[in-house]
Amino acid sequence: MGGIKIDHDAWVLVGDGEKALVFRNEGDSDYPNLQMIRLMENDNPKTSEQGSDAPGTRSDGPGPQRSAMEPTDWHTLEKHRFAKDMADQLYKAAHKGKFSKLIVVAPPMTLGDLRKEFHKEVKDRVVAEIDKTLTGHPPAEIEKILMQKV
Repeated sequence: MGGIKIDHDAWVLVGDGEKALVFRNEGDSDYPNLQMIRLMENDNPKTSEQGSDAPGTRSDGPGPQRSAMEPTDWHTLEKHRFAKDMADQLYKAAHKGKFSKLIVVAPPMTLGDLRKEFHKEVKDRVVAEIDKTLTGHPPAEIEKILMQKV
């Protein structure tokens, strides 16, 4: 199966819940040359380092019985918040006319969060979505992966 076409000047967002890289294709669709234009990082320690309280309890009715509440997963909540931050940054850039085409590469949870948070101005510019984690790859490898399989 062929890869995706990355037009000249198209932006590529490669993100997850803790890091986002925004590239612009300085090459053409046959020979892309992704150049990083923005890096966003989110310091997101594991939940045990963020929460300070034990999970709450609630009364089960009359008597001394109490049930434990589900503990808050602060780490995952922060990943959702970071996706909103990514969407906000892209909206600002789209509103200023900085890009006309956007390719979004993110793991499934982050991709879903971004879809919910994207403003119409950004959604209208999305030409492809790839549910893959590529934030740890160098730009040249990201180019190859996107060109080869999707």
